Amino acid sequence: MRMLASVMVVSCFVALPCSAQTILKSEPLMLAPYEVAFVKDASCPSGKVLKVTGAIRGLHRRKACVALPGEQASLATATP
Repeated sequence: MRMLASVMVVSCFVALPCSAQTILKSEPLMLAPYEVAFVKDASCPSGKVLKVTGAIRGLHRRKACVALPGEQASLATATP
């Protein structure tokens, strides 16, 4: 019975949409090293979002405009 319960719990986590990305409205102030955030702002052309990757102390963040498929992204609210 415990095995069945543990399989059910694991299957719930596997069924979650892990590939969905949250798109923020503004760039976060704090970002862990190598953490990625997607930001919708005016610096990228239409149809693309800004991909911001956190860096270790003393280095600058990486920023690049990338295209995301519509079914992979969801727009979230960010508090400035």
